[in-house]
Amino acid sequence: MYDNDSRGISYTAGFFMIIAFAIGGLMLASAMSVLIWHQMTGKSFTELQKGLSDPANSDVMKIIQSVTAVVGFFIPTVIAATLLSKRPVKLLGFSSAGIKLNQVVLAVLLVGSALLVSSSLSYFTNNVPIPEAWKIRFDKMELEYNTQVSAIISLKNTRDYILALVIMAFLPALCEETLFRGGLQNFLTRATNRPWLSIAVVSILFSLAHFSFYGFLSRFFLGMVLGALFYYSGKLWLSIVAHFINNALAITMLYIATQEGKPLKEAIKQDVTSYWGMLAIPLVIVLFVAFKRASVRQPAV
Repeated sequence: MYDNDSRGISYTAGFFMIIAFAIGGLMLASAMSVLIWHQMTGKSFTELQKGLSDPANSDVMKIIQSVTAVVGFFIPTVIAATLLSKRPVKLLGFSSAGIKLNQVVLAVLLVGSALLVSSSLSYFTNNVPIPEAWKIRFDKMELEYNTQVSAIISLKNTRDYILALVIMAFLPALCEETLFRGGLQNFLTRATNRPWLSIAVVSILFSLAHFSFYGFLSRFFLGMVLGALFYYSGKLWLSIVAHFINNALAITMLYIATQEGKPLKEAIKQDVTSYWGMLAIPLVIVLFVAFKRASVRQPAV
Protein backbone atom coordinates (compact mmCIF):
# COMPACT_ATOMS: atom_id res chain seq x y z
CA MET A 1 0.00 0.00 0.00
CA TYR A 2 1.58 3.26 -1.18
CA ASP A 3 0.85 6.91 -0.39
CA ASN A 4 1.96 10.28 -1.75
CA ASP A 5 5.23 10.10 0.23
CA SER A 6 6.21 6.65 -1.06
CA ARG A 7 9.41 6.24 -3.05
CA GLY A 8 8.00 3.18 -4.85
CA ILE A 9 9.69 0.42 -2.83
CA SER A 10 7.26 -2.19 -1.49
CA TYR A 11 6.68 -2.62 2.22
CA THR A 12 7.46 -6.31 1.86
CA ALA A 13 10.91 -5.33 0.64
CA GLY A 14 11.11 -2.78 3.44
CA PHE A 15 10.38 -5.46 6.05
CA PHE A 16 13.30 -7.60 4.90
CA MET A 17 15.49 -4.53 4.42
CA ILE A 18 15.09 -3.67 8.10
CA ILE A 19 16.08 -7.19 9.13
CA ALA A 20 19.16 -7.08 6.88
CA PHE A 21 20.12 -3.58 8.03
CA ALA A 22 19.64 -4.55 11.69
CA ILE A 23 21.94 -7.55 11.29
CA GLY A 24 24.52 -5.29 9.66
CA GLY A 25 24.00 -2.67 12.38
CA LEU A 26 24.55 -5.23 15.13
CA MET A 27 27.75 -6.39 13.44
CA LEU A 28 28.94 -2.78 13.23
CA ALA A 29 27.96 -2.17 16.86
CA SER A 30 29.95 -5.24 17.86
CA ALA A 31 33.05 -3.90 16.12
CA MET A 32 32.52 -0.48 17.71
CA SER A 33 32.15 -2.14 21.10
CA VAL A 34 35.58 -3.73 20.77
CA LEU A 35 37.12 -0.33 20.01
CA ILE A 36 35.23 1.32 22.90
CA TRP A 37 36.34 -1.46 25.25
CA HIS A 38 39.98 -1.10 24.24
CA GLN A 39 39.97 2.71 24.45
CA MET A 40 38.29 2.85 27.87
CA THR A 41 39.98 -0.10 29.58
CA GLY A 42 43.25 -0.55 27.66
CA LYS A 43 42.49 -4.28 27.46
CA SER A 44 42.36 -6.48 24.36
CA PHE A 45 39.16 -7.71 22.75
CA THR A 46 39.88 -11.24 24.05
CA GLU A 47 39.10 -9.96 27.55
CA LEU A 48 35.83 -8.31 26.56
CA GLN A 49 33.56 -11.32 27.08
CA LYS A 50 34.90 -11.90 30.57
CA GLY A 51 34.73 -8.20 31.32
CA LEU A 52 30.99 -8.11 30.60
CA SER A 53 30.33 -9.70 33.99
CA ASP A 54 32.62 -7.44 36.01
CA PRO A 55 30.85 -4.56 37.83
CA ALA A 56 34.13 -2.62 37.66
CA ASN A 57 33.41 -2.16 33.94
CA SER A 58 29.93 -0.76 34.51
CA ASP A 59 30.56 2.59 32.81
CA VAL A 60 32.07 1.12 29.64
CA MET A 61 29.29 -1.46 29.46
CA LYS A 62 26.67 1.29 29.69
CA ILE A 63 28.22 2.98 26.65
CA ILE A 64 28.42 -0.31 24.74
CA GLN A 65 24.78 -1.04 25.60
CA SER A 66 23.74 2.37 24.28
CA VAL A 67 25.76 2.03 21.07
CA THR A 68 24.29 -1.42 20.42
CA ALA A 69 20.71 -0.15 20.82
CA VAL A 70 21.17 2.90 18.61
CA VAL A 71 23.41 1.40 15.89
CA GLY A 72 21.80 -2.05 15.89
CA PHE A 73 18.11 -1.13 16.15
CA PHE A 74 17.31 2.55 15.72
CA ILE A 75 19.53 3.70 12.84
CA PRO A 76 18.85 0.68 10.57
CA THR A 77 15.09 1.26 10.90
CA VAL A 78 15.38 4.97 10.11
CA ILE A 79 17.55 4.21 7.08
CA ALA A 80 15.02 1.70 5.76
CA ALA A 81 12.15 4.13 6.35
CA THR A 82 14.07 6.86 4.50
CA LEU A 83 14.50 4.57 1.50
CA LEU A 84 10.77 3.84 1.46
CA SER A 85 9.32 7.26 2.23
CA LYS A 86 10.00 10.96 1.75
CA ARG A 87 8.70 11.42 5.31
CA PRO A 88 10.32 8.59 7.29
CA VAL A 89 9.49 10.06 10.71
CA LYS A 90 5.80 10.11 9.82
CA LEU A 91 5.98 6.60 8.34
CA LEU A 92 7.46 5.20 11.56
CA GLY A 93 4.65 6.76 13.62
CA PHE A 94 6.73 9.29 15.54
CA SER A 95 4.16 12.07 15.28
CA SER A 96 2.79 13.09 18.68
CA ALA A 97 -0.07 15.11 17.19
CA GLY A 98 -3.44 13.85 18.31
CA ILE A 99 -2.24 11.89 21.33
CA LYS A 100 -4.78 12.35 24.12
CA LEU A 101 -4.22 12.15 27.85
CA ASN A 102 -6.71 9.33 28.27
CA GLN A 103 -4.76 7.29 25.70
CA VAL A 104 -1.55 7.75 27.70
CA VAL A 105 -3.27 6.81 30.97
CA LEU A 106 -4.91 3.75 29.42
CA ALA A 107 -1.62 2.67 27.83
CA VAL A 108 0.14 2.86 31.20
CA LEU A 109 -2.66 0.97 32.98
CA LEU A 110 -2.73 -1.59 30.19
CA VAL A 111 0.97 -2.38 30.38
CA GLY A 112 0.75 -2.49 34.18
CA SER A 113 -2.03 -5.10 34.09
CA ALA A 114 -0.26 -6.94 31.28
CA LEU A 115 2.79 -7.29 33.53
CA LEU A 116 0.70 -9.32 35.98
CA VAL A 117 -0.27 -11.71 33.21
CA SER A 118 3.24 -11.88 31.78
CA SER A 119 4.71 -12.73 35.19
CA SER A 120 2.42 -15.77 35.41
CA LEU A 121 3.38 -16.76 31.87
CA SER A 122 7.00 -16.62 32.99
CA TYR A 123 6.14 -18.88 35.94
CA PHE A 124 4.45 -21.31 33.53
CA THR A 125 7.51 -21.38 31.25
CA ASN A 126 9.78 -22.01 34.21
CA ASN A 127 7.70 -25.09 35.09
CA VAL A 128 7.40 -26.58 31.61
CA PRO A 129 9.07 -30.02 31.60
CA ILE A 130 12.04 -29.99 29.24
CA PRO A 131 15.00 -32.33 28.65
CA GLU A 132 17.71 -31.97 31.28
CA ALA A 133 20.31 -30.99 28.69
CA TRP A 134 18.07 -28.15 27.52
CA LYS A 135 17.46 -27.01 31.08
CA ILE A 136 21.18 -26.85 31.80
CA ARG A 137 21.73 -24.77 28.65
CA PHE A 138 18.80 -22.41 29.34
CA ASP A 139 19.81 -21.99 32.99
CA LYS A 140 23.34 -21.09 31.91
CA MET A 141 22.04 -18.50 29.42
CA GLU A 142 19.81 -16.98 32.09
CA LEU A 143 22.65 -16.86 34.62
CA GLU A 144 24.97 -15.16 32.12
CA TYR A 145 22.28 -12.62 31.25
CA ASN A 146 21.52 -11.82 34.90
CA THR A 147 25.23 -11.49 35.69
CA GLN A 148 25.75 -9.06 32.81
CA VAL A 149 22.68 -7.00 33.75
CA SER A 150 23.79 -6.72 37.37
CA ALA A 151 27.24 -5.62 36.17
CA ILE A 152 25.81 -2.94 33.88
CA ILE A 153 23.16 -1.31 36.07
CA SER A 154 25.12 -1.36 39.37
CA LEU A 155 22.36 0.19 41.51
CA LYS A 156 24.52 1.54 44.34
CA ASN A 157 23.07 5.04 44.55
CA THR A 158 20.59 7.49 43.04
CA ARG A 159 22.96 8.34 40.18
CA ASP A 160 23.17 4.68 39.19
CA TYR A 161 19.37 4.41 39.37
CA ILE A 162 18.81 7.42 37.08
CA LEU A 163 21.43 6.19 34.60
CA ALA A 164 19.78 2.77 34.61
CA LEU A 165 16.42 4.35 33.84
CA VAL A 166 17.95 6.12 30.84
CA ILE A 167 20.19 3.35 29.49
CA MET A 168 18.30 0.21 30.52
CA ALA A 169 14.73 1.53 30.41
CA PHE A 170 14.24 4.48 28.04
CA LEU A 171 16.86 3.77 25.38
CA PRO A 172 15.81 0.14 24.83
CA ALA A 173 12.16 1.23 24.76
CA LEU A 174 12.88 3.88 22.13
CA CYS A 175 15.13 1.74 19.92
CA GLU A 176 13.24 -1.56 20.21
CA GLU A 177 9.85 0.02 19.57
CA THR A 178 11.26 1.85 16.57
CA LEU A 179 12.55 -1.42 15.12
CA PHE A 180 9.79 -3.85 16.05
CA ARG A 181 6.62 -1.74 16.03
CA GLY A 182 7.39 1.36 13.94
CA GLY A 183 9.41 -0.65 11.44
CA LEU A 184 8.78 -4.39 11.22
CA GLN A 185 5.15 -4.53 12.38
CA ASN A 186 4.21 -1.37 10.50
CA PHE A 187 5.73 -2.53 7.21
CA LEU A 188 4.41 -6.09 7.51
CA THR A 189 0.89 -4.82 8.26
CA ARG A 190 0.99 -2.52 5.23
CA ALA A 191 2.34 -5.33 3.05
CA THR A 192 -0.14 -8.05 4.07
CA ASN A 193 -3.16 -6.07 5.30
CA ARG A 194 -3.32 -8.60 8.14
CA PRO A 195 -2.60 -6.58 11.27
CA TRP A 196 -2.98 -9.26 13.95
CA LEU A 197 -0.87 -11.74 12.03
CA SER A 198 1.78 -9.02 11.72
CA ILE A 199 1.56 -8.23 15.43
CA ALA A 200 1.96 -11.93 16.30
CA VAL A 201 4.89 -12.52 13.92
CA VAL A 202 6.77 -9.46 15.12
CA SER A 203 6.02 -10.30 18.78
CA ILE A 204 7.67 -13.68 18.20
CA LEU A 205 10.71 -11.96 16.68
CA PHE A 206 10.72 -9.47 19.57
CA SER A 207 10.78 -12.27 22.13
CA LEU A 208 13.35 -14.35 20.26
CA ALA A 209 15.66 -11.33 20.09
CA HIS A 210 16.01 -11.44 23.89
CA PHE A 211 17.46 -14.98 23.83
CA SER A 212 15.54 -16.21 26.87
CA PHE A 213 13.53 -19.44 26.93
CA TYR A 214 12.04 -18.69 30.35
CA GLY A 215 10.98 -15.20 29.28
CA PHE A 216 9.69 -16.15 25.83
CA LEU A 217 5.94 -16.27 26.54
CA SER A 218 6.16 -13.28 28.84
CA ARG A 219 7.85 -11.08 26.23
CA PHE A 220 5.63 -12.43 23.46
CA PHE A 221 2.53 -11.36 25.40
CA LEU A 222 3.98 -7.92 26.12
CA GLY A 223 4.91 -7.64 22.45
CA MET A 224 1.28 -8.33 21.50
CA VAL A 225 0.09 -5.59 23.86
CA LEU A 226 2.66 -3.09 22.58
CA GLY A 227 1.81 -4.03 19.02
CA ALA A 228 -1.91 -3.48 19.60
CA LEU A 229 -1.22 -0.08 21.16
CA PHE A 230 0.67 0.99 18.06
CA TYR A 231 -1.79 -0.49 15.58
CA TYR A 232 -4.90 1.13 17.00
CA SER A 233 -3.33 4.51 17.75
CA GLY A 234 -0.76 4.83 14.96
CA LYS A 235 1.40 6.64 17.54
CA LEU A 236 4.74 5.03 18.28
CA TRP A 237 5.27 7.25 21.33
CA LEU A 238 2.47 5.43 23.16
CA SER A 239 4.20 2.09 22.67
CA ILE A 240 7.51 3.64 23.73
CA VAL A 241 5.97 5.04 26.91
CA ALA A 242 4.35 1.69 27.73
CA HIS A 243 7.62 -0.18 27.05
CA PHE A 244 9.53 2.33 29.20
CA ILE A 245 7.08 1.87 32.08
CA ASN A 246 7.60 -1.88 31.88
CA ASN A 247 11.40 -1.51 32.02
CA ALA A 248 11.34 1.25 34.63
CA LEU A 249 9.15 -0.76 37.01
CA ALA A 250 11.60 -3.67 36.88
CA ILE A 251 14.59 -1.40 37.54
CA THR A 252 12.76 0.44 40.32
CA MET A 253 11.93 -2.84 42.07
CA LEU A 254 15.58 -3.87 41.83
CA TYR A 255 16.69 -0.50 43.21
CA ILE A 256 14.30 -0.74 46.16
CA ALA A 257 15.52 -4.27 46.89
CA THR A 258 19.17 -3.20 46.84
CA GLN A 259 18.44 -0.23 49.09
CA GLU A 260 16.93 -2.68 51.57
CA GLY A 261 20.22 -4.56 51.62
CA LYS A 262 19.56 -7.36 49.16
CA PRO A 263 22.44 -8.15 46.77
CA LEU A 264 21.61 -7.15 43.21
CA LYS A 265 22.25 -10.63 41.81
CA GLU A 266 19.72 -12.12 44.24
CA ALA A 267 17.16 -9.41 43.50
CA ILE A 268 17.41 -10.09 39.76
CA LYS A 269 16.84 -13.82 40.28
CA GLN A 270 13.55 -13.37 42.17
CA ASP A 271 10.89 -15.53 40.54
CA VAL A 272 7.10 -15.37 40.44
CA THR A 273 5.65 -18.36 42.26
CA SER A 274 2.00 -18.51 41.19
CA TYR A 275 -0.53 -18.19 38.40
CA TRP A 276 -2.54 -15.49 40.17
CA GLY A 277 -1.47 -12.93 37.61
CA MET A 278 -3.68 -14.66 35.03
CA LEU A 279 -6.66 -13.18 36.85
CA ALA A 280 -5.66 -9.84 35.32
CA ILE A 281 -6.62 -11.04 31.82
CA PRO A 282 -10.18 -9.62 32.05
CA LEU A 283 -8.72 -6.28 33.16
CA VAL A 284 -6.34 -6.31 30.18
CA ILE A 285 -9.30 -6.92 27.86
CA VAL A 286 -11.38 -4.12 29.40
CA LEU A 287 -8.50 -1.65 29.21
CA PHE A 288 -7.73 -2.68 25.66
CA VAL A 289 -11.33 -2.10 24.57
CA ALA A 290 -11.27 1.30 26.28
CA PHE A 291 -8.00 2.18 24.57
CA LYS A 292 -9.37 1.12 21.19
CA ARG A 293 -12.41 3.36 21.67
CA ALA A 294 -10.19 6.25 22.77
CA SER A 295 -8.15 5.92 19.58
CA VAL A 296 -10.53 7.59 17.18
CA ARG A 297 -8.34 7.17 14.06
CA GLN A 298 -8.97 4.29 11.70
CA PRO A 299 -6.43 1.47 12.09
CA ALA A 300 -3.38 1.94 9.87
CA VAL A 301 -3.04 -0.77 7.25
